[in-house]
Amino acid sequence: MDARPQAMPTKRADPQTQHFDVLVIGAGISGIATAHYLQADCPRQRYAILEGREAIGGTWDLFRYPGLRSDSDLYTFGYSFRPWRSDKAIADGGAILRYIRETAAAEGIDRHIRFGHRVVRAAWDSQAALWTVEAEVGPDRTPVRYTCGFLSVCSGYYSYEGGYSPEFPGLARFGGRVVHPQAWPEDLAYDGRQVVVIGSGATAVTLVPEMAKQAAHVTMLQRSPTYIVALPSRDKIANWLRARLPGRLAHGLARWKNVLLSMFFYNFARQKPEAMTRRILDGVRAQLGPDYDVAKHFTPAYKPWDQRLCLVPDGDLFKAIRSGRASVETDRIETFTETGVQLTSGKHLEADVVVTATGLRLTMLGGMKLTVDGTPVDPSETFLYKGMMLSGVPNLAVSIGYTNASWTLKCELTARYLCRLLNHMEARGYAWCAPEADPARLTEAPTLPLTSGYVRRAAGILPKQGSAKPWRLYQNYALDMAALRFARLDDGTMRFGHAAAARRAA
Repeated sequence: MDARPQAMPTKRADPQTQHFDVLVIGAGISGIATAHYLQADCPRQRYAILEGREAIGGTWDLFRYPGLRSDSDLYTFGYSFRPWRSDKAIADGGAILRYIRETAAAEGIDRHIRFGHRVVRAAWDSQAALWTVEAEVGPDRTPVRYTCGFLSVCSGYYSYEGGYSPEFPGLARFGGRVVHPQAWPEDLAYDGRQVVVIGSGATAVTLVPEMAKQAAHVTMLQRSPTYIVALPSRDKIANWLRARLPGRLAHGLARWKNVLLSMFFYNFARQKPEAMTRRILDGVRAQLGPDYDVAKHFTPAYKPWDQRLCLVPDGDLFKAIRSGRASVETDRIETFTETGVQLTSGKHLEADVVVTATGLRLTMLGGMKLTVDGTPVDPSETFLYKGMMLSGVPNLAVSIGYTNASWTLKCELTARYLCRLLNHMEARGYAWCAPEADPARLTEAPTLPLTSGYVRRAAGILPKQGSAKPWRLYQNYALDMAALRFARLDDGTMRFGHAAAARRAA
């Protein structure tokens, strides 16, 4: 694919097509952050947000399963520019959703959102130096069209079409109810019933203790264990700071404290995995006692951070197990029966409700199709520049958060870099910018450095990272801050170009 933009006169958009300087795709946590920085740092840029759903919040509006919460602290998961004021650092989904919506309302961002706009394709025209974005609106999928100079994709990488469920033998004959957390039914009753939650990731360890409050018993059925760490839901240091300092200062100090701690423990885990494993398992034994089979149920075969660690606030999962209202089975499913699940070990789990917390599906760019001058763009054939732009694709930014820290940390850096780019281009009359990779000089590597099932299943759709900066992803907030906040924009890899009309005006 030759994605080199040509320096041609900029033509006006079709009068039937609405034009904006910047279009943001998605009104979730990263889309609202991007809008904030556009308003603060690029006030002359006209922008709109296209949101496929009918509400603000993205993932936090989509998921409705019991116990939904963050798996990282809100001092880093929340915005740097809007202090988190609750005394609970690990917050439930409802509180996070209110926080996002209040932020959008307080800054007037909600007035820029076009709801029910599902973007299906975007085409870059080098002659016009414009993106043409096509969306479908409402249940009738009425087509609408926009143009923009820059496109910012903040749709995350989870598919909203449905979660991942493997084919289970005998499932059709099961007489109970089967649900996936991504499509949680409002009418699901499980009071006093036997529940089996299939899975061992963040969703499963959230569901089990919450459902155990009402169910007769909840069994977490896993093929293999996950590293699970108990942390207090309240951050004593952060609350001490909040009680004594102005809100923004206290929030900033708590945020940096947690950033540095998470970086320390991640690096410790990667450099000394055996020591980290001992530390984690000692914590589990302290929660469940010396007689519990921690080796079988809580000792993974992989090293810490080969997959994401699971966080349980205040040890709620372990409390549910100690109370007898929940248990863990590490086994494989032989078949479903009319009344439950038959395991390969010969054990049968009685179940009225089965929850398949078996993972999510990943998608890229919210599922929309890209073309550059009529040539389709396959994201998996591109390299990711500074973790936020696709090689050879002009005027496009993608918000992808961290896998080892709060998602929002990286998305804010991406938004601020986008604003730096826009101001740089405006000051110099540039019409386009595009990072250019030389694949012959780069060693390819997966974008997401995890061995989790959802990452392996998506290996064929995600862009690649390279062996050296600016194509290498460090998963390190401090290094990314240096690269995105302070490094030169014109770094020899990012190419800039003038439109011919702009040159003549100059």
